[in-house]
Amino acid sequence: MTDRIEVAAAELRPLLEEFIVWAREHAPGSDPDLVGPAALWHRLAASDDVGRWRRADLRPVLLERMPKVVEDPDEAADGTIGAVRAYLTFLSDTGKLVDRSDGLDDLLDELDDLEDDFVEAMEDLIDDEGDDDGREEGGDLGDFEALADELADLPTIRLRPDSELAAAARAVPLIAKARDLAVWVGDSREVGEESLLSDAEVEEALAVIGLPRPQTEGPLSAAVPQLWNIWNLAVDLEFLAPNGSDTVSVDPDTAEWPFDDDEDVLDAWMLGLNSVDYGDPELEDDDLTMTLVGLTRALLVRLLIGGGSRKLPELREELAEAAADLDELGSDAWNEARDHYGDPLAPVLDWLVGYGMVTVNGDDVALTALGTEGVVHLVDDADIELDARPAIDAMTALELLAFSAELPEDEADAEFAAWMELREPAEAARELLEAAAEDDTDALIRVQAASVVGTLGEAAIPAWQSVLKEPSLRPYAATHLTQLEVEGAPEPTQDDTHWLILDMWTISAGLGRAEFVSSLRDIGPDLLNNLLEVIWKIPHAHVEELLELISQVHPDKNVAKAAKRALFKARSTS
Repeated sequence: MTDRIEVAAAELRPLLEEFIVWAREHAPGSDPDLVGPAALWHRLAASDDVGRWRRADLRPVLLERMPKVVEDPDEAADGTIGAVRAYLTFLSDTGKLVDRSDGLDDLLDELDDLEDDFVEAMEDLIDDEGDDDGREEGGDLGDFEALADELADLPTIRLRPDSELAAAARAVPLIAKARDLAVWVGDSREVGEESLLSDAEVEEALAVIGLPRPQTEGPLSAAVPQLWNIWNLAVDLEFLAPNGSDTVSVDPDTAEWPFDDDEDVLDAWMLGLNSVDYGDPELEDDDLTMTLVGLTRALLVRLLIGGGSRKLPELREELAEAAADLDELGSDAWNEARDHYGDPLAPVLDWLVGYGMVTVNGDDVALTALGTEGVVHLVDDADIELDARPAIDAMTALELLAFSAELPEDEADAEFAAWMELREPAEAARELLEAAAEDDTDALIRVQAASVVGTLGEAAIPAWQSVLKEPSLRPYAATHLTQLEVEGAPEPTQDDTHWLILDMWTISAGLGRAEFVSSLRDIGPDLLNNLLEVIWKIPHAHVEELLELISQVHPDKNVAKAAKRALFKARSTS
């Protein structure tokens, strides 16, 4: 899933860059940086089309997703709604709000309606950050910050492909129990104020999800914490939702779990990922219970640091020590949990095994592929650096190109070498060029692919020939086929050369203003003016934004004017 987030982010990057340029003139009071997280979660959770926005998408994205990912809630409260309003206006004004979207006026009305709720949610986060529960600075046991250096020093973590992760998620027992519970709840079931279910209903629910009825002298509802954990998981998974002040209903799609689509499966599993906290021990004394908050995350992160597996006695000793160091009640809490469960880690391991994240074999505790994916995501949510990449044997050409673009040259070369060892050169060339053809707006991916395929010599000829009809790749194909002296190969045209220049400018602009201006100065004003006379005709995805950027940043006023004239011509013919 991390790889899916990276792909979605790469898909959004050119659009957000264009928005930043647009906002300077049309929405100077907005903060474009606040749009990125909202646009990313819209793409991941609400729509597979970055240009399709519906009124119903806004509330879940802004009120359910954003509070979990914002870094500065104070800044978000001040500027997010205004930034999203500007972004939606940009999509509408530039024709990027697709026909299946709701109208701009409806979208902006919905933003107005939810603005107060969003600000309140951010203020709640600020209040939570300011709460002082008497602990030493450093948070709870699940605070990853204390282990940030060890996490940063880990060797590359390899993640399995979505197809494998989805297959594992479909078999997660706790999600099946949450589904069964939600289906049993049904439509518009009334819930109580002190206890959601009556004791008679609790007995029914326990039978539905296969939990034993505990022996208790008090209310049955007070003696079934596992049932309420599964209830809360069903809510997290969006299998259950309130539909009034005193009723809850099952989502209509819940009974279809496990879903057919891998992305839907993984989206659901990810919604329930924070349920790992339900594995923390629950003790009669609230203060002791709070002392062990985060124990489940603490175990997960130590498994990751340990290379994916640890001995249970070592983990138990290390976590007992961590609890004692964190809080003066830590030892008491640990002993109480041992008396209550037999082993303080028993509820932790039960929940993690049930959520498909770990396996326990005797004294060996190990992360599953799904568990590795999950803890990497949790660490990433904590804004801690971690080198996690798709496994080489499962990495697609597009993933390889996207990841390598962010790596130092020697590491990128190593990734390409390892990936191509698993393929014949001709097949590698075909996959790389097909990946580059997927998005004609991504110049960096295109240049990377062409550069690597260019090293494969004659083995790449069929792949080059196959993309001659792809406008974005034809310039590269014609150039390389000519260099290889392939009979009948088309000679590169002036338009091809101009396309290559526009690709280089696009990449340079992505590196920052200074790099972009420097690349333009390397050309010289006379040659640049000559280029501006003709380059506006090229149907390149970024030609207009590049011309606008040149007009804004080039220090030579004559060049800036020429860029403005070229931009006018480009817009007049687009």
